[in-house]
Amino acid sequence: MSEILKVEGLSKVYKKGAKAVDEISFSVNEGEIFALIGPNGAGKTSTIRMISTLIKPTGGDAFVDGHSIVREPDKVRASITYLPDEAGAYKTMKGIDYLYFMAGLFTSDSAQAEEYVKRAVDMCGLGDRLEEKIGGYSRGMIRKLLLSRAVMTRPRLAILDEATSGLDVINALDIRKTIKRLSAEEGMSFLLSSHNMLEIEYVSDRVGIMAHGKLMVTGSIEELKSRYNAANLEEVFERVVMSDEVR
Repeated sequence: MSEILKVEGLSKVYKKGAKAVDEISFSVNEGEIFALIGPNGAGKTSTIRMISTLIKPTGGDAFVDGHSIVREPDKVRASITYLPDEAGAYKTMKGIDYLYFMAGLFTSDSAQAEEYVKRAVDMCGLGDRLEEKIGGYSRGMIRKLLLSRAVMTRPRLAILDEATSGLDVINALDIRKTIKRLSAEEGMSFLLSSHNMLEIEYVSDRVGIMAHGKLMVTGSIEELKSRYNAANLEEVFERVVMSDEVR
């Protein structure tokens, strides 16, 4: 199975000298859903932003579809999509107009743009509500619109930060099912971050747990539960982050 993302000794030091990310390494395979989790301040966001080419690493490198985030950031950006927790959409635009606007940022080919929009329309399931202004949408509707926008170009790697934060059970479940379907049916790879352990346990193929800037452990859910004699991922999480041992 080919690697879509390979992270090698990635580090980030901010001005005060503390290492936010301390030489972490991991990989994400084609069609895999990999979750990067940890307590607040663990270094997850810095890691995701480095991989997304939003900030530069202090040391190490990461490769997306073979392209270096340090030397080839433009090629990396062409292979990924990044949906942050705080992402929003233009409230005065209609949903459908927003999708056309975003499609036009990815391609100047009108036929290609139409294909992107059609894919997003089919995926978000908002139907006639797309003819309404986004300012009247619920949070769940906005996240569905944003997710469909994020994956309409079929990126090699979709990076999602708190994809279902603040959503009700039904909307959150819809988005989780969409992520699993895109992985299983289209071979899309995902790098996720979430504080919702139930969500991570439901969608992820493998998990990496960070604490104090270090990647403490990686493995499948079942592997980690067995290793830590835990009933669920929450118990694994507690035992890992309370330990100083890196595995």
